[in-house]
Amino acid sequence: MAPVVTVGLDGSPESLSAARWAAREAELRHATLRLLHAWVLLSVGPDESPAAEPRESDQNYWAERIMAEALRTVTEHHPDLPVIEDLVAQDPVSALLTAAGESEVLVLGSRDMAPMASYFLGDIGLHVVARADRPSVLVRAGDDRDDIASVIEGRDVVVGLSLHGPCDALMEFAFDSAARRGVPLRAVHGRNLPPPAFTHGGADPYFPGTVAGRAAEEARRDLAGALRPWQEKYPDVCVEDTVRVESAAPAVVRGAAGAGLLVVGRRKNRPVLAPRVGHVLSAAVHHAPCPVAVVPHD
Repeated sequence: MAPVVTVGLDGSPESLSAARWAAREAELRHATLRLLHAWVLLSVGPDESPAAEPRESDQNYWAERIMAEALRTVTEHHPDLPVIEDLVAQDPVSALLTAAGESEVLVLGSRDMAPMASYFLGDIGLHVVARADRPSVLVRAGDDRDDIASVIEGRDVVVGLSLHGPCDALMEFAFDSAARRGVPLRAVHGRNLPPPAFTHGGADPYFPGTVAGRAAEEARRDLAGALRPWQEKYPDVCVEDTVRVESAAPAVVRGAAGAGLLVVGRRKNRPVLAPRVGHVLSAAVHHAPCPVAVVPHD
């Protein structure tokens, strides 16, 4: 079966930006782009007048208009890309989770941080990325809403690494993304210093021999060791490793400055009472200045 990249559509500027980004991703993967819009009240019966122009009184008018606008946006910039249109009479979260399992990548629009916008993101986007079995990418509209893929073209890929346990799927996606784009990969790791590192004069993690210096050096060794086998697998990818001596969430968000894509992981098997979305992932999807890929891994 040919690979598929799916983008979820809701008629917002963010979903059009997501469609543009997904189209470029489908080209990079030599995949088919699937445009998906789900609405529980969608009429899936036979069309009695297929030649007639859709009217606002028709039950499917807005769904078909959303699909047509996205198709125009995609074909205008990617005329040779194979595209599938899919209108689904289903709850959006369920439809998107099903689509994620059938796709190499699921792409969604992501709204900004205003309170109401954050509510919508949490209601759909975060529910999906917290449960999807395959990588999901959240794309904001930005200032240039019709050309988000071009704005970030050629920029580095950044991957946030916790170094707590294996993360092969995360590494594979990050290195593969950088290789397909022909751009460098920046690996960012944030590590808190141990309490003994702090003195009355503060902590200097760059001063050799101190507790802080030893902790920072250990973090750099750990990061280099985690990256080494993947650098051997992807020798053409230029890798820059960065250790930031601070909490993981701000380290990853700050490390994504100027990036074209931020890649973060999500543990599939989180503790029962733990939130479905960790603080690093939450900070990334709400504050990162670029599209965010969320990769589930063991």
